[in-house]
Amino acid sequence: MSNPWTPDQMPSCRDKTVLITGANSGLGFEATKAFAARGATVIMACRSLDRGERAAHEIASQLDGSAGGTLTVRECDLASLDSVRSFAEGVRAAYDELHILCNNAGVMAIPRSETADGFEMQLGVNHLGHFALTGLLLDRILDTDGETRIVTHASAAHSAGEMNFDDLQREESYGKWEAYGQSKLANLLFAYELNRLLRAAGHDTQSVACHPGYADTNLQFRGAKEADSRLQYGLMRLANTVFGQSPEGGVRPLLYAATAPDVVSGGYYGPDGFLSMRGAPERQESNAASHDQDDAETLWAVSEELTGVRYEMLEIA
Repeated sequence: MSNPWTPDQMPSCRDKTVLITGANSGLGFEATKAFAARGATVIMACRSLDRGERAAHEIASQLDGSAGGTLTVRECDLASLDSVRSFAEGVRAAYDELHILCNNAGVMAIPRSETADGFEMQLGVNHLGHFALTGLLLDRILDTDGETRIVTHASAAHSAGEMNFDDLQREESYGKWEAYGQSKLANLLFAYELNRLLRAAGHDTQSVACHPGYADTNLQFRGAKEADSRLQYGLMRLANTVFGQSPEGGVRPLLYAATAPDVVSGGYYGPDGFLSMRGAPERQESNAASHDQDDAETLWAVSEELTGVRYEMLEIA
């Protein structure tokens, strides 16, 4: 890009309400800090209220008093549909508007486990939890005046993913990276199908996808910790040191996708550097599998069935 975009170019968000999942750490923490610095009302969706409150206190202590941003921490465990529903009900009761929804939280390459509802954890948290949350809040977003966006955080790892609808929960065969790739491919299929349905229903809300490149965050270490593998932890630390960019750098595509005026609904944004691992945000192309319409429609139907959340406002008679 001739004039690389930075968060300094974000417009004022003083009249915006922004919801960020996984807001207490990593890229979610950096996104929360950036939106608050632009004056947004930020709803921090966090699995742990204690960690969320500590993060909010840290961010508030760094803000310029004139920024005007406000932070509210609310409990949301994407590995529990009951928690997602309770969270969504609380948001709907407390807020009349929701301008930007950042589906950011995720888990990566962990040993196989299941959510409270029996879903494979990576698919359950990365895709199904966000599918349910978006559906439960969509009418609030659609009823908000002005520009509204839904941003789904994907990953370059989608290119290694495959939708295995015969064994979606990976009960018969599980590989942690294969399951992660499937969940990230699901993120893109969801974001693109949501865009298609929004356009077909005549709504202006934008559905946008992004990826951070290789960002040095705690995300990479959860798998090593759950496997209790010092070797895996050490290799991740080495890779992060050699290839990773800072969380401040990694969050730029998310912030761009959420706020830049030239963002295209249905677009995919990531770093413009070597192998898209770091750099300024730009529009990119995801792989052919992420645009497979049959898979998108199948995943949508399966996701509605598994979560019990219907997007009735997008159904065309």
